[in-house]
Amino acid sequence: MIILTGGAGFIGSNLLHALNAKSITDVLVVDRLGDNFRNLCDLRFSDFMQPGEFIRAIERRILPDRIEAIFHQGACADTTCDDGRYMIENNFTFSKSILHFALSSKVPLVYASSAAVYGSSSAFAPSRENERPLNLYGLSKLAFDNHVRSVAASSESTVAGLRYFNVYGPRESHKGKMASMVYQLYRQLKASGRARLFKGTDGYADGEQRRDFIFVDDIVRVNLALAEGPVRNGVFNAGTGQPRSFNDAARIIIAQIGAGEIEYVPFPENLAGRYQSFTQADLSALRNAGYTEPFSTLEDGIAQSIDAWNREGELPAQGAGFSG
Repeated sequence: MIILTGGAGFIGSNLLHALNAKSITDVLVVDRLGDNFRNLCDLRFSDFMQPGEFIRAIERRILPDRIEAIFHQGACADTTCDDGRYMIENNFTFSKSILHFALSSKVPLVYASSAAVYGSSSAFAPSRENERPLNLYGLSKLAFDNHVRSVAASSESTVAGLRYFNVYGPRESHKGKMASMVYQLYRQLKASGRARLFKGTDGYADGEQRRDFIFVDDIVRVNLALAEGPVRNGVFNAGTGQPRSFNDAARIIIAQIGAGEIEYVPFPENLAGRYQSFTQADLSALRNAGYTEPFSTLEDGIAQSIDAWNREGELPAQGAGFSG
């Protein structure tokens, strides 16, 4: 059996899709269901648990004996959440229970961290001097990374944290304001014909803020490779290493759908001091760990994403909002 937390979410459901493509269906999905239930309708899995039920199963030692790997994708991913207790319970305490179960069972664990841990830093190698989170979400991810560092360095089984940069792709429509910038630009252009980008901030010209956008299929491949390979312990960046501007993303989408224009809007005051205007994954640790596969270009990733989003059906009824 494989355990997949957050299996109904964006990255989790893409992981499940990839497992199914390898004829792997003995998967325990752990998640809370809402609009994300649609992500599971075309997928196969053998069992389902709510997070609380899963933790009780760990405590009572009633999970199957033969577990091949744990992919821990479940988390509160709302970067605007200010409820410290809720964030720590979901992103730290829950994760600790899974980690210690994996260590005691000697089961490979690959878990989702985030580039949000870098926050205000201008360097993006996974080392302590670069870790400056700007919000509770980033802090919760960093707290768990540090716990992993303190207890898993000599683990006999893989414990790998992946600091996701700006992931985009199929199966993210349920995320609302937390959906990727790429998906939000696509939705804006389909709904109104306009892509709304921030005016110049932090020394960047209008729409020239730059992010390391990574296609979800690449994220899935990294997860699978680390779980299936030799024992590797540590925290690794999961990005392309190639930052692209928001203007680039908008123009690629406009070219793909054949219409649209860019509108620049004032930078919101409530994001001052809490916004990353630039990210670029340093891939040295990941490459040194033996992952050598190339990453999709933004052009190819967006083209594949738009094909999938068009197949996913009608756009949800909502305004063309902005979220960076």
